[in-house]
Amino acid sequence: MSHQEKPHKISKQLRLKAQEFLSSRKNPNSLLDIVRHFESGADLSSCLLTLELVFTNLLKDGSMYIEIVPLKPVEKNEANQYKEWLKNIYESCFDRIVETLNHDSHKIQIQGLSTAMNILSHEGKFPLETKGSLDFYVPLNRVKPILRKLLFNKHNNTELINKYTEYLLYNDILFFTWKLLPSLTDKTNPNETYIMNYLQLLEKLQLKQHPENQLLCEHGNGESFTFDEAVTTRALNKIWHCVMLWEHTPRTHKQLLIVLLERVLPHLEKPLLLTDFLMDSLDVGGPVSLLALQGIFTMIKDHNLNYPNIFAKLYSMFEPEIFHTKYKARLFYLSDWFLSSTHLPENLVAAFVKRLARLALIAPSEDVIIICMFIGNLIFRHPGLKCLLNHPTGGSASTDPYIMEERDPIKSNAINSSLWEIQTLQQHALPNVATAARFINSPLPTVEWDLGQVLDSTGDDIFDKELKKHSKFIALAFDKPNGGALLKNEKLLQYWNI
Repeated sequence: MSHQEKPHKISKQLRLKAQEFLSSRKNPNSLLDIVRHFESGADLSSCLLTLELVFTNLLKDGSMYIEIVPLKPVEKNEANQYKEWLKNIYESCFDRIVETLNHDSHKIQIQGLSTAMNILSHEGKFPLETKGSLDFYVPLNRVKPILRKLLFNKHNNTELINKYTEYLLYNDILFFTWKLLPSLTDKTNPNETYIMNYLQLLEKLQLKQHPENQLLCEHGNGESFTFDEAVTTRALNKIWHCVMLWEHTPRTHKQLLIVLLERVLPHLEKPLLLTDFLMDSLDVGGPVSLLALQGIFTMIKDHNLNYPNIFAKLYSMFEPEIFHTKYKARLFYLSDWFLSSTHLPENLVAAFVKRLARLALIAPSEDVIIICMFIGNLIFRHPGLKCLLNHPTGGSASTDPYIMEERDPIKSNAINSSLWEIQTLQQHALPNVATAARFINSPLPTVEWDLGQVLDSTGDDIFDKELKKHSKFIALAFDKPNGGALLKNEKLLQYWNI
């Protein structure tokens, strides 16, 4: 038997045993054979699918259901003993199914999660015990171990968390995931793997219910289920207070800020408590500082945070390294906002203009175009900076009075310099860059350039535009190639036989 045929045959055998057991409860050995094969660790994918078939049918048929009457012991008859036996096997198998979520194979992990959630769904619709008059029930004792495996601290569970996201489209699973997370949050200092898994899961969770109102465990009309947004918001605040106290590596620090900005910040009850954390993050450098700057921007704009030293911090972020991070567009967006006031001192804005111009000499071509537009907008807002366009004593590359190394923009002496850097860029090899740099030779536009539109473009866009200009010159071959032979009608064939 080939390696391809063997798994197919085993899967078929397991399925036959499942059908034997489900067709007659007089065949308990068939179920035991399936369980033994599953416990052996062989053919896990086939075993998971088979157990899913068995237990979803048992739940649907009520084969494990035992009616509980208050103040009355369960009757010890043969039928109830059989149900208890099935329930014990069910509990044991579900635990083992959840264990497969930490298997080395991603395929087994995904299948294990799918099986666990399908069984969980059926138990919600067909509970094992009487749940009073409730029309709605989610077995939290099944959800909790699944979440615990998603947050496992020894494996990166990105693929598994992405799969779990499919179930977060159901409002009941979304709500109870929020409700359970605080109890699963490690109060000590977890390792980097746990933190990354936790932040990835947190990034997938939304606080509001989906308008479609789909329920994974709905039975009856589901009217008893209420998605309480106050509960999810409280859970988030409780979680975030704990997450902020963890010791973060540069990797988790960056991910924490991403989740904070994109998901969490608008829903925090006391956002100003983040001030110290964001200030400290500004000193880290690189993408972390950039993301922290966005947080500061939100705090100033929405919560009236007063941060007088923000311009020196912003100025220090314009370093050559910034052009090689995927967050550089954020820096231009935020800088444009911070420098939007026409009441800023001209010597302060002049320092930003000069620093941008100096960086333009070493920046990628697409960033040079953005810098030129940004400088043009700053001069448009502050007409007094027109002196930089043709300063009589502004110097050149060798005599520039601007002090690039000065950390305080006010003391950089930029106002006494000139934009010789932009004049140099007018000789750039790329036509688009050279054209952008020529703005200093013409009267400034009557309105500001739209930086947003340019920031959405990339270097590939520049290449595509140039390609479209000359696309009509590209020769196309319509003849099918024949080894190393020349194409038919090639003039060389008139003189040589190849």
